[in-house]
Amino acid sequence: MGRVSTTVAGVAALASLFVPDVAAQSCPGVSGRYQPKMGSGYRASVLATGLRQPRHLVIDSAGNLLVAEGGSQNVRRIVLQENGDNVCAGSSSTLSGTSTNHGIALSADGNTLFTSTLANVIAYSYNPSTGAVGTGKQIVQGMSNTGTHPTRAIATSKFSPDTILVARGSNGNIDTSTTDKSSGRSMIKTFSISQGQQTAHQYNTGGEVLAWGLRNIVGLTEDPVYGGIWSVENQMDDVRLSGRDIHNNNPAERLSYHGALSGGPNGTATNRYKGLNYGYPSCVPAWDPQNVGLQNVVVGTLFKPDGVPNANDCATRMPGRLHFHAHTAPLDIKFNANATQAYIAFHGSWNRNPADGYRVMRVDFGPDGQPVHDVSSKTAQVPVMENGNIGGCPNNCFRPVGLAFDSKGRLYVSSDTSGEIYVIYGA
Repeated sequence: MGRVSTTVAGVAALASLFVPDVAAQSCPGVSGRYQPKMGSGYRASVLATGLRQPRHLVIDSAGNLLVAEGGSQNVRRIVLQENGDNVCAGSSSTLSGTSTNHGIALSADGNTLFTSTLANVIAYSYNPSTGAVGTGKQIVQGMSNTGTHPTRAIATSKFSPDTILVARGSNGNIDTSTTDKSSGRSMIKTFSISQGQQTAHQYNTGGEVLAWGLRNIVGLTEDPVYGGIWSVENQMDDVRLSGRDIHNNNPAERLSYHGALSGGPNGTATNRYKGLNYGYPSCVPAWDPQNVGLQNVVVGTLFKPDGVPNANDCATRMPGRLHFHAHTAPLDIKFNANATQAYIAFHGSWNRNPADGYRVMRVDFGPDGQPVHDVSSKTAQVPVMENGNIGGCPNNCFRPVGLAFDSKGRLYVSSDTSGEIYVIYGA
């Protein structure tokens, strides 16, 4: 028997935000704490406040919003209601017995809910209409770290529906043991869902390595049209080169491409991207080549900083597809329905002065399923939602974490530090 979610106090509804040339609208309820600055053609409103560190998000097949609520370690289900041109929160409930600190995903048929914790990936039967969940079963185990990076980004595939992707970060800023693939860290692996439901996979020894040499992947997704797998990475802190402190503007954060899983429109049995190494911990990508000060370095060029293991030729490692400002901390990426745009949540810096990030940005894609901008571009990001006063960050601003699109193309954004969910219209 499934366990019906336990209803708690209703979620606060939409609050108006001031956006140039767009009439402010709201739903009854508590206003949000901040008024974001919106990019051209976008408007936003606050759907929910008072959540406990909301992290990743997903929309179920009945149109409800599921939130990985890191502060409570549970999944919250928000029933959405139409209100004119806006969407409002009709009710809020906790899915009883669920456990997560960050990751959440649904199976291709929408009837299985997956969550991630520090150590495990857990599967629950799920009824989108009622919110009933079954008893959780661990399908991936053995992911605990003794150091930093406790999040485990997860994603499922509509083109390869028996596959779940699981990212595990490094054990510290410079995790030297990850030069060995058998460490089971700083990588993305794929696992069979059906096999895991029979006998749980062990992360280190089970599954298949899709990509490694990736310091800390906190968001990954599948392109809904071409089937490509994409990840966003948080790169190294406090980087020095030849004794010089270059950390303020280096290294770059990174968007990486990992090919299509078998079964996708571009998927083959021999994905040429499968198993590639992206350089960490020995090689990091440049954001400010002049500050790096080496010859033949452009944005995205991999170089060897101080204090890392001896590198094989960094030129032989797989580069990112696009790069972003240092320390802006991209935590999620989601595509619109026709895969012409990818939206990225930048949680914001702690290792930079002045602070940077704290925004949602857009990257445009072409008909080949790839970004329209070159790998070394510094102008690939289009502003969508930013803090009006970044000087108040990180404590007095919104910090985007998770993203999810609904069937009407509305983009939901979680802010963990402020406990809010925003809705962006025009995406």
